[in-house]
Amino acid sequence: MNEPLSRRSRSDNLIVVPEVTATEASRSFADLLDGVEHRGEIYTIVRRGRVVAQLEPARAPSGGDVKALLRRHRPDGAWTEAVADVRRSLVVEERF
Repeated sequence: MNEPLSRRSRSDNLIVVPEVTATEASRSFADLLDGVEHRGEIYTIVRRGRVVAQLEPARAPSGGDVKALLRRHRPDGAWTEAVADVRRSLVVEERF
């Protein structure tokens, strides 16, 4: 971006992250994406003084991420039984 960012905020892991207003982000989006893509930069987008988004490099999900998600959200036994009931009630039709 052409002018230095005037505000900086700390993320939850104490890394200083540049704050960019929504207007600045809109006007300089290609520059922000270049920073993210080529230099791994992270930006906090602020609108009317409130943080509304964070722009950061995408991570490739791993099998570990999926397993952790499934562990946090165990299946509901009642739902599982309801699905089994629906499956048992299905009638297979032969089509010619």
